[in-house]
Amino acid sequence: MGFFKGMSFPLASITVYNSVVFGFFSNTQRLISKYRYGDGRHPCGMMDLTLASMLTGLLSVGLGAPVDLVKIRLQMQTQVVLAENLNLASSLSSGSNMPLRSIAMPSQSLYRGPIHCINGGSPGPLPGAGAMILRDVPGYTLYFIPYTLFCNLLKPDASSNLHPGAIWLAGGLAGSISWVTATPADVVKSRLQADAALQRKYKGIVHCIVHSYRTEGAQVFFRGASVNAIRGFPMSSTMFLTYELSLQFFRSF
Repeated sequence: MGFFKGMSFPLASITVYNSVVFGFFSNTQRLISKYRYGDGRHPCGMMDLTLASMLTGLLSVGLGAPVDLVKIRLQMQTQVVLAENLNLASSLSSGSNMPLRSIAMPSQSLYRGPIHCINGGSPGPLPGAGAMILRDVPGYTLYFIPYTLFCNLLKPDASSNLHPGAIWLAGGLAGSISWVTATPADVVKSRLQADAALQRKYKGIVHCIVHSYRTEGAQVFFRGASVNAIRGFPMSSTMFLTYELSLQFFRSF
């Protein structure tokens, strides 16, 4: 069950999150086309796509930051409490000459649930939101633009509909590209969100970047890049395929 910690909150919110993100991106393109070309169905240019993608990235931070914060902290809370118990055990054993394992306290949940987990139960800005902006704004730009380019390359001609297999491939490749390039910012974001609520290690984004680089080297910002690439392909291919088929279905009425 350790592999499924923190899953309930993202699972409950992912439908709303993806619906809002893809719906916002689609409607933003339509508004830009209507404003620039006088026709909401006019194909967007590269600059139009970039603007729509960046605005979608900003929106995703407001939706995704609380979800990511809860997920990271619920996944890490057992590790945090165990570390605190080991420190306590070490201080006690130094005076009693008892082995560490015999006095280590059992782990307890640091948070009572998802709602209490947000900000550790205290008000204020969401930790990691700034780093999430650095991840999602360029991340969504490198998500929707490669997808559009791959679709144009795989489309037989401008008037025909794209084959579902081509949509699946374009979406998967775009997802892998987006997640790999977003990995450095994702590392910083995750570290800030996992930071202990009562005894913080990082003062902010810049301090987290500098401290991580000095202690672990530049390679630390690319940890998990291969996993992100593998995870991004099936996840994104499924989302884009569902999105495009849904649009085709509703436009048929």
